[in-house]
Amino acid sequence: MAARRRLHDPVNLQDATAVITGGASGIGRATAHSLAARGARVVIADVHAHNADDASAQLRENGYTAEAFVCDVGTDHAFADLRDFALDRFGSVDIVMNNVGVLTSGRPDHLPVSEWERIIDINLMSVVRSNAVFLPLLIAQGHGHIVNTASFAGLYTYSYDRMPYAATKAAIVQISEGLRLYLQPQGVGVTVLCPGPVATNILATMPPTFGPEVQTGYPGEQFGILLPDEVGEQVAEAILNDTFMLFTDDQVRDVLVERASDWNSFIAKQTEKLAES
Repeated sequence: MAARRRLHDPVNLQDATAVITGGASGIGRATAHSLAARGARVVIADVHAHNADDASAQLRENGYTAEAFVCDVGTDHAFADLRDFALDRFGSVDIVMNNVGVLTSGRPDHLPVSEWERIIDINLMSVVRSNAVFLPLLIAQGHGHIVNTASFAGLYTYSYDRMPYAATKAAIVQISEGLRLYLQPQGVGVTVLCPGPVATNILATMPPTFGPEVQTGYPGEQFGILLPDEVGEQVAEAILNDTFMLFTDDQVRDVLVERASDWNSFIAKQTEKLAES
């Protein structure tokens, strides 16, 4: 039987240029360190100028090459400006990590349409805007890698109070699958990062709960809370190994198999858990 042909070579991180949105904190910042430690040049893109400057300065203090760029992913021009900045500083873009994500909380009948629109615009449309700018560049050069940050919440439902967040993350999983099918034959890799619980500051950006207080569901007691540095290392290795689906905890496979085996029983079980909490 003939050996399976690799459709493209994984990115060599040495002297590669990585652009990371939401790169000034949490998983983005940790991934920047992991990539820089492997020889990549990093552009830290973040809406908060001070945080972006601090993150890039820390990398430079460690002997790495990094630049900061203030980027509001909710604006139409942000990604074109980010692309031009990276090309001006480093002459190439090899890795694009779409890592921005915001949360909201509220019962479905209390979440206003405007809050749905805000979450969709930042979490989902930022990936669409990024693709519109960076895909032509990566395809034209015939190499590169995209990392899209989704979530366990995009893989299965364990709560109902953060529906806009979960919906956008599920959409990112689907977008990433389609991109993988389209881009891999053209030399561009795609990874979808689906983190479980990670100790980040995402809750700091969440507005007060809409409507009555609600008991938030969690992915499962079996999932421990990881540090961002652990996830950053996983992302770097996924790029090097051309891994498509990156779970931060392999135990999630058991959950997904259970759901696929009997979806009706699975959702009934999830409903019971929430009712008992």
